[in-house]
Amino acid sequence: MIWLTLFLTLLLILVAAEIFVNALEHLGEKLGISEGVTGSVFAAVGTALPETMVPLIAIFGGTTASSAEIGTGAILGAPLMLSTLSLSLMGFAVLGRRGINGHFHPERSGLSRDLNTFLAAFMLACASMFVPHANPAIRASLAFSMVVIYFIYILLTLRASSQLVANGHATEAESPMWLTRLGLPNHLLSILAQLGLALALLTVSAEHFITAIGHAAPLLGISPLLLSLLIVPVATELPEKINSILWVRRNKDTLAFGNITGALVFQGTLLPAIGIGLTPWTPQPAILSGLVLTIAGAAWLRLCLLRGQLRIWQLWVNGALYLAYLTINLIN
Repeated sequence: MIWLTLFLTLLLILVAAEIFVNALEHLGEKLGISEGVTGSVFAAVGTALPETMVPLIAIFGGTTASSAEIGTGAILGAPLMLSTLSLSLMGFAVLGRRGINGHFHPERSGLSRDLNTFLAAFMLACASMFVPHANPAIRASLAFSMVVIYFIYILLTLRASSQLVANGHATEAESPMWLTRLGLPNHLLSILAQLGLALALLTVSAEHFITAIGHAAPLLGISPLLLSLLIVPVATELPEKINSILWVRRNKDTLAFGNITGALVFQGTLLPAIGIGLTPWTPQPAILSGLVLTIAGAAWLRLCLLRGQLRIWQLWVNGALYLAYLTINLIN
């Protein structure tokens, strides 16, 4: 029964995320903003909602001793998945079309901004783990700095939008809005209504998902922390992976990368800021290895971008980092 509950709630989470992203694309098109804003801000936040709701529900609504561990693992597991496995899957998705030495062509300034912001903020999240709880002012200052970093990032991304639209990077919705298929007009109110419905469905399904995870961990013989670091992100990151793979196969590299790196920024700033204040947030071995490999994955992508070319095979290095994490934590 637990496994059926996990499957059904996960299915609801993914459906809700798809409804949310569909509305976001139409919102971006209606507002006349760039693919960079839609991918790195709107789509990234929208498809990050499943894995965002999991730790929030665990932290604020958890009723078991394992809730804080699930929250911490979900917060840190999502960036790990995004910077390693998710990027690697994009490389495999276009291998047949572009070849092992083929190139990706995302809009470079936005991708650089995403990676720089994430690396700066996530290193603060790592540093905060070594600040004793006896120094709450320092921990609170680090958390506040991460929130400020995200809002500065949003402002810079929005500021660059008009020039990108002028250069041919305007957002175009891929498919009709779900509510318009039911007969409603494609107006701003309809878009906001669809966003609200999707968010409500995400909240309810994530709450049930958390409860099922807490019951499943003992059956698998692993800790709730490790389960939330591995299983929860694999499941809840599906929207990012699927959307980015679809976009990159349609040669929309800016949207594909922005969807992942924008989610990295969102989940490397706001959620760790919550985790610093409301979870134990201590450097346990499973957490530390994940932090190091997450930073390594993002730094490798940034290095490849600095060298001027982004090739297919280079993203497989990110996948190797994820395999290294599995080896370190499951074998030991």
